[in-house]
Amino acid sequence: MSANFSKIGVTLILLTVLGIVPGCAGEQPAETVKSEEPAEPVEPVVNALTDTETSEGWRLLFDGQTTEGWRGFKLDEVPPGWVVQDGALYFGGEHGGEGYGDLMTAEQFANFVLKLEWKISPGGNSGILYRVTENHDQEFHTGPEFQIIDAPGFPEPLEGGQLAGANYALHPPTKDVVKPAGEWNTSTLVVNGAHVEHWINGEKLVDYELWTDEWKKLVAETKFSEWPDYGLNKTGYIVLQDHGAPVWFRNIKIRVLD
Repeated sequence: MSANFSKIGVTLILLTVLGIVPGCAGEQPAETVKSEEPAEPVEPVVNALTDTETSEGWRLLFDGQTTEGWRGFKLDEVPPGWVVQDGALYFGGEHGGEGYGDLMTAEQFANFVLKLEWKISPGGNSGILYRVTENHDQEFHTGPEFQIIDAPGFPEPLEGGQLAGANYALHPPTKDVVKPAGEWNTSTLVVNGAHVEHWINGEKLVDYELWTDEWKKLVAETKFSEWPDYGLNKTGYIVLQDHGAPVWFRNIKIRVLD
């Protein structure tokens, strides 16, 4: 055997082991990548609880089909302008008048975590109020407000305490994470004793303590100073605000805290 033949033989053996020579180590590559059709986008399930949520004690405040469990502020029925539209509680704005078309839970809540989705019309304004009572003329005389607004489209300049996610007029949000008007946002409101948190789209924007000296000082510097019991209630109703603009709410669920 010549030296050249020996080298060729060794080379062929190595190529065969490495699977480079066709027919010697099989026709298939070491790893086959299969092409798959892209999966169809999954529509989010709305107005329903997962098994985990049910086991954790969550319950729906809106069934997606009726206004059962809701009424107007100081009314026995739902105020004009609120309807169920495409699985959402919708206020059209045509019957609006600040505070007089507010939609309120029939039940009162003390300590809870509230989750919901909302979208606002261009230039629109609304809010979520909590621990509201009916011993004043309007709901905002007693209940603090989780602000909802389309800031880019609003016709007037806004201060920090008027931006979406703020504790209205008292605590501005730390950042802007709100989606454009007409798109759904997810919000969480935590109310546990004196402690409150505002979340939008997975980001905590505000946290504060009720009933403290700091709280009372902040309130004293706003229009809410006219109502001495503002923000001091230990329990009350949850309110979706009529501020004269179209607004939608869905996936409204609550977990009551001890």
